[in-house]
Amino acid sequence: MAPRNPQRNPSRGQDNREESDVIEKLVAINRVAKVVKGGRRFGFAALVVVGDGKGHVGYGHGKAREVPEAIRKATEQAKGQLIRVPLREGRTLHHDINGHFGAGRVTLRSAPAGTGIIAGGPMRAIFESLGVQDVVAKSVGTSNPYNMIKATFDALRRVDSPRQVAARRGKRVGDIVGRREYSSDKE
Repeated sequence: MAPRNPQRNPSRGQDNREESDVIEKLVAINRVAKVVKGGRRFGFAALVVVGDGKGHVGYGHGKAREVPEAIRKATEQAKGQLIRVPLREGRTLHHDINGHFGAGRVTLRSAPAGTGIIAGGPMRAIFESLGVQDVVAKSVGTSNPYNMIKATFDALRRVDSPRQVAARRGKRVGDIVGRREYSSDKE
């Protein structure tokens, strides 16, 4: 039997090559029960983080009757919600930043080379997918993985590179970076 619409996705081969370098991390699976007339119906909710290891990361949430289907739905949603995060030297954040969502509060700090990823649970999955190698992160408040991920993404959306700051302020990149190095020498 021939496919219904063979021209539906003409670049299918190219998409598969792009998706091969995507890092997928399963953060949480939750089993939920719905009580019906004959007993309980079980379903599953999956929380997934995806990234390319080069500064793009996203998260997704999927629900289904079977675990693999829930993971697939969450992964598709995450790939459609990728955000770009500027990284310093491709290994850490440009500056310290705070983020929050609901009762979840996170603090993300840039770190010198060799520090590694000092973060727990859901935040570790985000940094591994993002391609960050050195970062120190602290979560205060709720330990709910959904709120921790949303708080972390809130912080990551506000990370600015020196180039972005310089453009916004009408300065040169050297002026911005020079001041950052000067203030760290002074302390």
